[in-house]
Amino acid sequence: MKKNRITTTCRNWISEPHRRFILLTALSGGFLIWSFLGGHHDAHAAASAPAAHSTVEGRVLSAPEEAAPPHGRVAFDPAWFTILISGVPIVWMAFKQFFTRLNIRAGLLISIALLAALAVGEYFAAGEVAFIMALGEILEGHTLRKTRSGVRKLIHLAPRSAQVIREGVEETIPALDVRTGDVVRVRPGKVIPVDGVILRGDSTVDQSILTGEALPVELTVGDRTMAGTLNQFGTMDIQAAKDGQDSTIQRMISLVEKAQQQRAPVVRLADRWATVLVPTALLTAVLVGLFTQDVLRAVTILIVFCPCALALATPTAVMAGIGNLTRKGILVKSGGALEDMGKVTEVAFDKTGTLTEGRLMLSDCISFEPDVSADDLLAQVAAVESRSEHPVAQAILKAARARLLSPAAAESFRMVPGRGVEAVVGGHTYLAGNQRLMDETGIVISAEPQAAMSAILAGDKVPLWVARDGRLLGCLALQDTPRADAARTVARLHDVGISRVMLLTGDHSSAARRIGALAGVDEIHDELLPEDKVRILEGVVAKGIRIAMVGDGINDAPAFKTATVGIAMGGVGSDISVDAADIVLMQDNIHSLPCLKRMARMTLSTITTGILFSLSLNITAIFLAANGWMGPVAGALVHNAGSVLVVGNAALLFRRRCE
Repeated sequence: MKKNRITTTCRNWISEPHRRFILLTALSGGFLIWSFLGGHHDAHAAASAPAAHSTVEGRVLSAPEEAAPPHGRVAFDPAWFTILISGVPIVWMAFKQFFTRLNIRAGLLISIALLAALAVGEYFAAGEVAFIMALGEILEGHTLRKTRSGVRKLIHLAPRSAQVIREGVEETIPALDVRTGDVVRVRPGKVIPVDGVILRGDSTVDQSILTGEALPVELTVGDRTMAGTLNQFGTMDIQAAKDGQDSTIQRMISLVEKAQQQRAPVVRLADRWATVLVPTALLTAVLVGLFTQDVLRAVTILIVFCPCALALATPTAVMAGIGNLTRKGILVKSGGALEDMGKVTEVAFDKTGTLTEGRLMLSDCISFEPDVSADDLLAQVAAVESRSEHPVAQAILKAARARLLSPAAAESFRMVPGRGVEAVVGGHTYLAGNQRLMDETGIVISAEPQAAMSAILAGDKVPLWVARDGRLLGCLALQDTPRADAARTVARLHDVGISRVMLLTGDHSSAARRIGALAGVDEIHDELLPEDKVRILEGVVAKGIRIAMVGDGINDAPAFKTATVGIAMGGVGSDISVDAADIVLMQDNIHSLPCLKRMARMTLSTITTGILFSLSLNITAIFLAANGWMGPVAGALVHNAGSVLVVGNAALLFRRRCE
């Protein structure tokens, strides 16, 4: 029984392609060591032993017994197994690409070097090239798998089913089949399956998978939930705001997968280098071989000319950088976006939902009746708005809960489109809405209330006039609040090399100036249409300046496409803006922008270091090989070991901190 379990475990382990590749590479490495310690020395000595010569009429001739190269024992060199296991796939793929698509890739030069080494009997060198290239692929694959592990974790955390209440009956359906408006019941210990609004109940929710925040949050009626987060304690009934397949967790999975499938421009750069390196390497090898009359030197040059580091380290650095940012909730859709972000010197922000929270909050509550306190007024208005789903109503209800007020239930309720609401509470008829509602219903707003509210409403606040039984009762003011970390984020952006931060908003001047001053931006542009934002960004880009645009609304999508890099707020942002952006902040926290900028610069630095190291190593090795100071074996070891070092250095980006 135990033996069967071991056999099954081994079979399952080997069944995965990357594990099978690791096992085969390890096996080929064992044969290479065997060749180095034993068989290689005998075969190489026989192949390279000096022949006895005789001179006839001024010509040098080999002795008859030495005429044929003594390669009889070469076939048993263990390095042949390494060549077959690790080398044949490289050669096959390289020449297949060349003959079927006329693609000259980095692997073609590697294959030519490997075949040249075989042609002159340097079997160990050929096996060494094949083995270290396979080792480099393992390192690259490990880096990419670590990036993809984030997707696997998200997929596992994505809820599979949901408990939907329909006509008073609770039924279980797949989470992806939840539709907007469905009421979903989530019990303690279960993953929340929908993005929605809490209708009943309250609980403590762990949102760390999406927001990165270690501490759980307290949610109650009216608060929004995100699919994929964990309900820890209470039972909640949640009304779905989106279909299950459009939930936050599903969008995150889709975006990460899209980011990994897109090939970075820097990878194509390596292939373009190969089109130059292949003919250059062949020409150099031929010239050195003709000039020195030494075939081994020519073969060594082919080996050390292999662009292994350029081919492997550059995409690894890009994917490592993307993987690091993914774990922080920053989704980069392509390597090109990460490269551009590293070169950005200016940032433009939208206002609402970006530098501000994007939701209304109660700022003032003024009663015009001496016997009605501010709290009494708020409680009465909360009762009036208790059956409304309008953002103004939600802000009032939230403020009432924060002050521990217990509003009565409305006995009747009626929406007045574009004006406000009418409700009966405790036998009194209330009106709550804009001045137009007051005017149309005959409620007089005298000069004194107007004067009392004028200073408050001079800013970017929204007034809500309240009347009871035909008489003006008071006024509430609501406003969008700036993000608490806006000023600190702008300051940190300056610290990481951003020279100018702009605010581009469609709001009126007073609101823009207030938020801009609180955030500490350098330049403010207000009352802009979407095309105005595009025009401003086009002017910046035309000057050769790289600029990032950060926003959350549909109206920001054109600006994303115009800017060098478009960055969307993934949680509150619209689907259109998220799709149009190059980078998505799934945490909806702008304080991660400096981290994004630092990681992009570190990735560029790692790429540059890898390229310079690779080229320096190649030039040095070519010089040594041309002078006969480095043979094929040493050339393969030095060059490919350097490639492994560069790939390993790129993989360290996973561990780099950017806070």
